[in-house]
Amino acid sequence: MLATTGAAPLDSAELAYEPKYDGIRALASVIPTRRGADVAFWSRLGNDKTAQYPDIADALERWGRTLDRPVLVDGELVALDDRGTPLGFQHLQRLHMTASSTSPGPRVAYFLFDILRDGNDDLRPLPLTERRARLVALVKGVKDPRLHISEQVVADGREMHARAHAGGWEGLIAKRLDAPYTSGKRSPHWRKLKLVSRQACVIGGWTDPRGSRPFFGALLLGIHDDAGRLQYIGHTGAGFTDAELGRLWRKLRANAAKRSPFAKTPKTNAPPHWVEPTLVAEVKFTEWTADAKLRHPTYIGLREDIKPESVRKEPDTVVRQAIRSDGRPLQRAAAGAGLQAGPRRDRAAERAKSAALSKTTIARLLDQIDAIQDGSGSGVLELPAGERLEITNLRKVFWPKLKLTKGDLFRHYVRVAPYLLPVLADRPLVMKRYPNGVDAKPFYQHRAPDKFPSGVRVEQATTETETRAHIVGGSLVTLLYTAQLASISQDPWFSRVQSEETVDHVAIDLDPPDGLPFPRVLDVAQWVRDELDALKAPCYPKTSGAGGLHIYVPMPPGTSYQAGLLFCQIVATVVSRKHPKVATVERSLKARGRRVYIDYLQNSRGKTLASAYSARASEFAGMSTPLTWAEVEDGVSPRDFTIRTAAERLAAVGDLWAPLRRSKGPDLRAVMKYAEP
Repeated sequence: MLATTGAAPLDSAELAYEPKYDGIRALASVIPTRRGADVAFWSRLGNDKTAQYPDIADALERWGRTLDRPVLVDGELVALDDRGTPLGFQHLQRLHMTASSTSPGPRVAYFLFDILRDGNDDLRPLPLTERRARLVALVKGVKDPRLHISEQVVADGREMHARAHAGGWEGLIAKRLDAPYTSGKRSPHWRKLKLVSRQACVIGGWTDPRGSRPFFGALLLGIHDDAGRLQYIGHTGAGFTDAELGRLWRKLRANAAKRSPFAKTPKTNAPPHWVEPTLVAEVKFTEWTADAKLRHPTYIGLREDIKPESVRKEPDTVVRQAIRSDGRPLQRAAAGAGLQAGPRRDRAAERAKSAALSKTTIARLLDQIDAIQDGSGSGVLELPAGERLEITNLRKVFWPKLKLTKGDLFRHYVRVAPYLLPVLADRPLVMKRYPNGVDAKPFYQHRAPDKFPSGVRVEQATTETETRAHIVGGSLVTLLYTAQLASISQDPWFSRVQSEETVDHVAIDLDPPDGLPFPRVLDVAQWVRDELDALKAPCYPKTSGAGGLHIYVPMPPGTSYQAGLLFCQIVATVVSRKHPKVATVERSLKARGRRVYIDYLQNSRGKTLASAYSARASEFAGMSTPLTWAEVEDGVSPRDFTIRTAAERLAAVGDLWAPLRRSKGPDLRAVMKYAEP
């Protein structure tokens, strides 16, 4: 069973927290015999590691003598320092041929954290709590310093996380207490909360050394894209000892090739040499650059337990801080959240974007949806991350006038997922469900269903009045699950689950009365833009997908809901006073008359607007579409932007909403210019 890199709160009664040991994963079989015990252990690729670690084999054999039945356990081979403290993978790689029972202190240990079989009992269907209890009972009394049971805390991982941060650990593993053990699956029931960014890379070549450096200068690194092509992601010359340079040099020479294995031959700052792409190196790095390269990669070691053809981009999910100095939670651990008070908006979005779908994957998903709709209308959708989603009633008509179906809703969200998932990342969602189509009465659902598919993220979120479980956006399975529930639009909070009290942006909603010409709405939008320009506040317009228009304003880090709402209220009031015949902030329909209502009240905590790229329940199946201000000035119609035209629009203009996520926001004190003397 493998873990996903993703989200988990640090204070959940549903989770157990363990250190992420930086070693080699190994399943161990221990079978008692009359003479002692037969022992074998294997890496996750099935490679027999028994002979490489005789010290661990001896420890398991001694343990097996105390057992009266065979067991199959799961754990991690880890290098230790002379004080018994776990070290990094590179130390294990150097020690595995020299570790022995004659060492002055334990140098390699096996940390057990799960059990799959106990005698004739297959324990995998049992919840983690029961498997853990069986494992603890079996290991109880074992004093061998080469065998350990993994450290585990239940319900509150904040103190462990603080130690991980202070000690430079790779991260934590958060495991659902009620989850079974799913062999061969990368399951969201186990989540890696990383403190250090790492990436397995295929070695495609090396460069000549410079100066006095021996053997080679740098490794040329790559990962495979969805089509299986090796894409160059950078080079590293850091992290090598002279001994490791020599060891790796011999392997490189043995795998030398005449041609570059990369899909596009990279330009290098020293003469390159190519190898067959059969070696995998693990590196640590600071971040991915905008052109999909590793920044400051450092070599850690070769990974013999990873197949080169399986190497793909790891989700960029790094947890840096999650508690305050006084021990209180600062933010929940989110899907890759940087958990900092600074420009966190773009980080979660970029993680969602990095996990977005290739054109090939999108085409495959669309083919599946077509096949299900052409068949019975119900079936199982196979998603790229190995997740499976049961979908039903794809033939059901959702937009009667256009004869568009639930299947068309699914197709829309698959096509726009690369643009939409970054918008929804880490945000609680409110669902407005239309189970009988847009002409029937909908209903709102704030609370997540009691049961939901594996991979769908659910977190506790607190509104002004209550705390409840919310579906949280950012993944494809979650997006399509809400479509399965007939939630036509995506309505995210303005804050994230890990920072519920502070907003990333605010919005001014321009809501015209029925029948008002849309150019009048565009006029009000430009007046709002002019006031925001005067405050040096960047702003981004989009159609609502119905008859209105939304103007979003990024907020500085740490902005409260109250401050964001007040900022919008001031701007809306100023515009309505300057243009009283066309615009108003009056809530009453009667008081508004034929004027455009400038709504700032949607900025309260727990309230939402349809996100960019959302489908809408308008009769023309609109999409809430980002616009340029030039388009606003020239004049557009909401009916130009629908789920039918979305793909063409995105191909033409790209992601106009991305700059909102990157903006630092205005100085809110600028609104003091409106203060009366």
